Amino acid sequence: MRSISMNNIKPLIRTTLVGALAALCAVAEAGTAPLPLLSDGAAPAVLAESQDTVQVAAGLLRRDLGAVTGHPSRAINKLEDCGQVCFVIGRYDSELVNGVAKLAGVDLGWLKGQWERYDRVAVTVPGAPARRIVLIAGSDARGAAYGAVDVTREIGVSAWEWWADATPRRRPDAAINGDRMQSAAPSVQYRGIFLNDEDWGLQPWAARHDPSGDIGPASYARIFELMMRLKANLVWPAMHDSTKPFYQIPGNAAVAKRYGIVVGTSHAEPMMRNNVREWDHKKRGDFNFFTNRKALVDYWAERVNEVKGFENIYSVGIRGVHDSAMEGATSTAQARDAVHDVTITERGLLSKAQGKPAEHIPQALTLYKEVLDIYNAGLEVPDDITLLWPDDNYGYLHQLSTPAEARRGGGTGLYYHLSYWGRPHDYLWLGTTHPELVRDQLQRAVATGTRKIWVVNVGDIKPIEYLTQYFLDAAFDVRQLDRPARDHLKDWLSTQFGANNADGIAALLCDYYDLAWERRPEFMGFSRVEPITPVRQSDYLASGGEEAERRLRRYAALAGHARSSGKPLPPGLKEAYFQLVLYPVLSSANLNARILKLDLAAQYAREGRPAASLYARQAMDAQRAIERDTARYNAMGNGKWTGMMDYAPRRLPVFQAPLMPSYSRPARGKAAATIKPEPAPAAGPAGAQAGIVALPAAQGTPAKGWSLLPGLGSYGASMRADFDLPSRPLEQAGDAPALSYTFSTTSSAEAQLRFVGLPVHALTSASKVRMAYSLDGGSPRLLDFETHGRSDEWKANVLSNTAVRNVHLPALKEGAHSLRVFALDPGVVLDRVEIRFDGAPAYYGKPL
Repeated sequence: MRSISMNNIKPLIRTTLVGALAALCAVAEAGTAPLPLLSDGAAPAVLAESQDTVQVAAGLLRRDLGAVTGHPSRAINKLEDCGQVCFVIGRYDSELVNGVAKLAGVDLGWLKGQWERYDRVAVTVPGAPARRIVLIAGSDARGAAYGAVDVTREIGVSAWEWWADATPRRRPDAAINGDRMQSAAPSVQYRGIFLNDEDWGLQPWAARHDPSGDIGPASYARIFELMMRLKANLVWPAMHDSTKPFYQIPGNAAVAKRYGIVVGTSHAEPMMRNNVREWDHKKRGDFNFFTNRKALVDYWAERVNEVKGFENIYSVGIRGVHDSAMEGATSTAQARDAVHDVTITERGLLSKAQGKPAEHIPQALTLYKEVLDIYNAGLEVPDDITLLWPDDNYGYLHQLSTPAEARRGGGTGLYYHLSYWGRPHDYLWLGTTHPELVRDQLQRAVATGTRKIWVVNVGDIKPIEYLTQYFLDAAFDVRQLDRPARDHLKDWLSTQFGANNADGIAALLCDYYDLAWERRPEFMGFSRVEPITPVRQSDYLASGGEEAERRLRRYAALAGHARSSGKPLPPGLKEAYFQLVLYPVLSSANLNARILKLDLAAQYAREGRPAASLYARQAMDAQRAIERDTARYNAMGNGKWTGMMDYAPRRLPVFQAPLMPSYSRPARGKAAATIKPEPAPAAGPAGAQAGIVALPAAQGTPAKGWSLLPGLGSYGASMRADFDLPSRPLEQAGDAPALSYTFSTTSSAEAQLRFVGLPVHALTSASKVRMAYSLDGGSPRLLDFETHGRSDEWKANVLSNTAVRNVHLPALKEGAHSLRVFALDPGVVLDRVEIRFDGAPAYYGKPL
């Protein structure tokens, strides 16, 4: 049998060979056995079309094939050099792929006009021995690249093999599915990351390792390779004043193009301009569209003309130079009119530069902070511009798309934070957003048709690896959101550390997220930023110290579990485990220990307890452990990560090492105390104790219209009102779905009914955040959880992941009681209800 070569493809070869291959292909499409990759000690070769992005993906595939099989994978230029197994990769209409497809009788016509899809088919070439060609045909270059990425995933290579040192496991028996595979279209068209607040991680690291001395082409090549592996196609480059602007470093734009990455810019950078470093006040004047219009238009035109040959999504509108409101506007109405004027002007620049109508050029308006108020004040946005809905910087999306907004020609998208610098407090150090919260919020986006662009703020990338992948996996395939996030986490850990280790590590990471859900490590100082306030005594001591002790015990157990779970791992995965699991867990535990033990030491000293000095020493030990573990992180890989990890970003008070207090042993003597009896506990089926009845939301009897949120909440689950519910006035509460609870009390007493929800925002502009309650069959009464702007109430809510409404009950009678909670708006979430009697102890979190 004659070999297939590039020279054979153009004339389509002999009919007999075409027919034979077509017949064999038909069998393959019906289903085949797994296709082993290692043959006679050789890994598959890879033949790719010359397009840059396809070539990058082919190189990635070769590297991974070599790592898994233990044998190098060759790059070949013609089919006759294929060997027994090879991959052919390219766009479906390229000469190479089209020729092989015709030869094999494979119809690739369905790929025409598709977005980032591929067709993978194994073709057998008769001979002695027979050859197997795995054809990966993309609808476009990224589609072909994702076909290669899926092969690497199938053979067990982590997307984080370089970024977290997740060494691929050697598998000489590695095989892939031999069936024909036709990939589905991505659920979200543009899936992106925002590199932000890079001052204490990504930028110092790049400054040490990138030849440019900054986040330059070498750094971006690594970032874009990670994005290719994660099937992300959009980047908002790093843009703080610590970093040289993306377009001022030669080669950055070219490397984005090579990797198939679309470049956009953040909400504060219209027309691809990094104002922080590029706007020169001395030369150009004020950044004020009202008084300095021509300078701004010329400034934007320069960049628009510079980047017109690249694939971009242009941010439109205007804010301040950095993350601030636009200059010059004295009212929301004036700002609204100015943003509209600016947008029309920007569209004119785009159309002129590219020689086509603006509606054919991708644009986005991020409705961040004051821009959302401007939009809600009646801003008219051209239909082809994508609206990006923001979260509140703490993981709770503001309003999402109404049906009319979802039907916009440009569609709608979202901008989400997994890291943040700002009030009420930063969380830039560790990745602690609860995966189940991410799931809940992205489900809201899907339910409202918000699916054009999803961008996630990932800070420095590390140590937010898992959350980044979860967000992007869901963006590519929203069916990931149909199952609990814990299941996705388990699968992810199986890829990193093996299936045998995944369950145990998933359990400990769920505990890690649960503890941070109650309060993030960065928030444990109970201090604030903007303005910066000092650390104060923890609210975990409000109950006398037992709540703090309970939290310390949980963290100690978690740290022990994390240490023991890493011991069985092979040496090649130890560093990955430290980066992905051990460092964040130990750091969270140690920061909590340092703060809580120091507070407890002070309290115990006042009480004359000898444990005070021990706790003070242990607090200092915890601080030293944080410093030691961070140094270890930065030394890993022979200094590969030097500069990446900083345990004290912005040097905020919560991170400052305290002075070692000294407590002397109390002298022997007499003491007097008055012992007060504890209030009589309420009794009932809900587990009343110490004057509190706690009703976990998930333990109520639900009606249709409420759904369980597993894994999210103070008792491990919450209840959420369905997204398709109508908003109802209080007068129609009886028609709304209700959660029903019963409890009993042993005496009549004054009490407080405390409703604890999640601090979600209104699902769309057409709804609110309301529930209603009925106690013992009484008329429903309103519970409105709406907050406004960055109010003190909102700040308290996002720091604790709770939204609270209290109802005073002058005299709750003895006996059995019933409580119903109605959903007046879609998407509201109930965590728990408490009935608190006079004299009940105060707790920061849920009752003990």
